[in-house]
Amino acid sequence: MKRLKFAHVKRREGKHTKRKRFALRVLIALVGLAIWFWLTMLSPWFYDRPEHLSAVQPGPHQVFVYGTLKYAPVRFVVMGATGEPEPATLEGFEREGLDISRAPNEHIEGLRLTVTSEQLARLDRYERLGIRYERVKLPLADGTIAWVYRRLPESANMDRPSVDAIAVAMLTQKVFAHEEIAQ
Repeated sequence: MKRLKFAHVKRREGKHTKRKRFALRVLIALVGLAIWFWLTMLSPWFYDRPEHLSAVQPGPHQVFVYGTLKYAPVRFVVMGATGEPEPATLEGFEREGLDISRAPNEHIEGLRLTVTSEQLARLDRYERLGIRYERVKLPLADGTIAWVYRRLPESANMDRPSVDAIAVAMLTQKVFAHEEIAQ
């Protein structure tokens, strides 16, 4: 009888340990995500606006977004607002991963945002203007002229060392996961 009771306790401890490990992994993922957001949007490290870029002019500005910025929670974290989104189409372009390229018979569905100059500066930081992306004015299907972020060629980034905040967050998560396994 004692042996059966002990096996039952051991089985319960196993379930409890699994729950703790799962909770710890979720916590590590959330902390990693929070660190990434902070490093990407708010920290004084990892992005200095390149000197060759002109200052952001007073707004309002129209911006066409087609990736992660289509999602209101992301826009709110990045800009501190949702940017009055309106459905929009960029004709003559197609998406290629994180970039867009000219394609005569294609189009990209996205959103047109109306933003302030401060919000545009925050978008520039998020997109790493001058390091990863350039911001160009393009006509949308409705005739509106809007800023559109386009990926810079890889060769443009060769002489500008930068640390990717997401890589830092992933490394942090791996370190914690390795420590957990070691214990």
